[in-house]
Amino acid sequence: MKTRLITAAAALMLATAAAAETTIRVHYAIPTIWANTQEQIAAAFMAENPDIRVVLDGPAESYEDGVQRLLREAVAGTLPDLACVGLNLWRVLQARELAQPLDPFIGDIEAFVAQGYGPAVRLGQFDGTTWALGASASTLVIYVNPAPVEQAGGSMDTFPEDWDGIIGLAARIDALGPTIDGIWIQRHDWRFQSLLGSYGGRPMTPDESDIAFDDAAGIAAATLFRRFAQEGGMRSYDVNEARQAFPAGTLGIMLESSSLLTRFVEGAGDRFDIVVKPLPISADPERVYVPTGGSGIVMLATDPAQQEAVWRYMRFATGPDGARIITETTGFAPTNSAVVEDATCLADFYAANPRIRPAHEQIARFAGPWYAFPGPEGVAVTDLIAAAMVEVSDGGADPEATVRALAETLRDRLGMR
Repeated sequence: MKTRLITAAAALMLATAAAAETTIRVHYAIPTIWANTQEQIAAAFMAENPDIRVVLDGPAESYEDGVQRLLREAVAGTLPDLACVGLNLWRVLQARELAQPLDPFIGDIEAFVAQGYGPAVRLGQFDGTTWALGASASTLVIYVNPAPVEQAGGSMDTFPEDWDGIIGLAARIDALGPTIDGIWIQRHDWRFQSLLGSYGGRPMTPDESDIAFDDAAGIAAATLFRRFAQEGGMRSYDVNEARQAFPAGTLGIMLESSSLLTRFVEGAGDRFDIVVKPLPISADPERVYVPTGGSGIVMLATDPAQQEAVWRYMRFATGPDGARIITETTGFAPTNSAVVEDATCLADFYAANPRIRPAHEQIARFAGPWYAFPGPEGVAVTDLIAAAMVEVSDGGADPEATVRALAETLRDRLGMR
């Protein structure tokens, strides 16, 4: 009898283990921002869902690198079950018929919205279908080290509100000596789109029939990249060096994602108190938009059983618990409205992190989509934009000629001829 009892218990344990063997693989990128957060979300989800095991793939260094990896994995037949990708890149996966439509899982849209999954969560919509759920939101903001500002004759009370004043201040900071740099921004599609939107411009026409940034707004945005380098003392170091330089105190002004606030505050420690400023607005506020950076989650699994597990994970990561983890560990704004509307949910976080309010207020006033260029050439297009901004800032290329040539190149790549 004892042997039979042990055998029965062993069988029960094996059955339980088998039930818990639904494993889902999660792809994500930018470990400097997301590693700790993804680990916390996975652990919290598994605590509530012991029948599902979450395995985090080794992260890609950037959203662009991540999508390229996913395309290679699709060819090799080794795709993960879901992927956290840049909000401007999910359409690449949709165009390749890798992303799965989510509306069958959403079901009753009114009930879905009532649970906090409103427009910010449903950023990944195209042609009437939902392909991605927005998990995080950020905007480009201005990080400032007050110490070199004061040494250069300025103050935070009189910090400039226009680009001429900011670039002039950066030049004075840069002139303080060889151990301090004035200003820095990454040459990147999202940064260009952010400056473009602050001038009232748009990447493409509303019907996606043509490129729209080869206008006064686009030229003005590209010109800022050259002015930052030629007038403001912007060096050519890469993004990781810059993200180390600012909290170390060797960079006066940095234009970066609001999602990096927590990292920068921790890095600066007691050396200085970081100040966050919104972008200057250079157009009619009705025309201004600031593209919402961050990530969206796409379902890649095609097996129905895997899809059910993936959908539970997606709901959790974009629900109140996941949104709270993301906000508290990164500085991203929450996309789930239940978190925003519940005054008690993040009250302690906002009390302890008043610096984040300028970014969240900027999102509330001017947030727009991080434009996803259509078709399978989407990743190539973002790389071309970044390369053009490098030519302008580091190579001294003429901004107007570069923008107009870039627009013509994209028309060819996107098949608009």
